[in-house]
Amino acid sequence: MPSGRTVSTNRRARFDYEVLDTVEAGLVLTGMEIKSIREGRANLAHAYARPEDGELWLLGAHIAEYSHSRAADSHDPTRPRKLLLHREQIRRLTKQVAERGLTVVPLRLYLKRHLAKVELGLAKGRKRYDKRRAIVERDRAREAREAARR
Repeated sequence: MPSGRTVSTNRRARFDYEVLDTVEAGLVLTGMEIKSIREGRANLAHAYARPEDGELWLLGAHIAEYSHSRAADSHDPTRPRKLLLHREQIRRLTKQVAERGLTVVPLRLYLKRHLAKVELGLAKGRKRYDKRRAIVERDRAREAREAARR
């Protein structure tokens, strides 16, 4: 897991998807967006990444308006944001999405050396019965941890 101060996590992603691989990406942001992220006002709940024209875009992420900004300085909270990755990483992710039907989901938004980064997961959607199995496994692991503590 990449280091840094976590601003937002997408807890739903690990439940809805089976994450096969992770990669770290930078974000192209405006000044007011990075200030808002530093305040911890970001949400990845319904976000996903989509490749378009050789670039990867983060869609559906909500970065609230900066609390001390004027109306003229404000931004659209859910605008598409460009993700910064190496060309080969973008090519590999695009190929996986196109050929294997996988999805790129943001797992975590964090600050690393004053820069906003996103941990992306290459994921496969889970069926309803897989989700139930995940709940059972999580409960068993919790019970085993509690038994080990006693």
